[in-house]
Amino acid sequence: MKYGYRVILLMLTWAVSTSFGYASSLPDTVERVTPSVVAIGLYSPLDSPAPNVLGTGFVIGDGRTVVTNYHVVEKVLDPTIVQYYTVLSGEGRQVMQYKAKVDKVDPKHDLALLTINETLPAMTLADKNYERPGSAIAFTGFPIGAINGLYHATHTGVLAAVTPDAIPTRDSSQLSLKMLERLEAPDLIYQLDAIAYPGNSGSPVYLPDTGEVIGVISKVLVRDTKESALSSPTGITYAVPVKELLALINRK
Repeated sequence: MKYGYRVILLMLTWAVSTSFGYASSLPDTVERVTPSVVAIGLYSPLDSPAPNVLGTGFVIGDGRTVVTNYHVVEKVLDPTIVQYYTVLSGEGRQVMQYKAKVDKVDPKHDLALLTINETLPAMTLADKNYERPGSAIAFTGFPIGAINGLYHATHTGVLAAVTPDAIPTRDSSQLSLKMLERLEAPDLIYQLDAIAYPGNSGSPVYLPDTGEVIGVISKVLVRDTKESALSSPTGITYAVPVKELLALINRK
């Protein structure tokens, strides 16, 4: 009987681990994708000797293309002073800095492509338009920037829904022209059951077992003010599906 109980226990353990799918493979996947996840900063030596970290990005393609959110690099730079966007690669205080050029932007879907002159490890993009709700996901980025140095943080969750890109408001007075336009012809985005923070903007959302990128973190539903996202996160995060990124890459 003891042997029988032991077999049952082993079977239950196997069932629990395989029900999550990524339980054993996630650490390997995180180790593999981490070198491709970078920080996006703004270097302006008149303001600070170190770049100001604005968000997260990730490397794709030939290793010289970096994806991030449009809102991370939407600031118009001052041409009269030394000021440029930068890609930061590495960990802790051992960080390399590369000058970056904004190559293509898609404000509607909050995406931007940057180019650098160096070659870094690249992530693989999924070829599906959408993943199914209920799929396990992970994303890696810099949720608090580089306060204590540059350290990657990985969060996991579930793809909760494929939903129209229109954040609900308390009443009609809070509707902007942009939001009304989106309600008329909404694009579909991912709603994630996972907590992201302002520094995660531009983080890759990927499948835990393969590391394939299925989306890009774009925004977090905040209860009150932007600052409250750190102290009181909602746990509802939105990501742009990879189909919009592929469209931007292929745009002439």
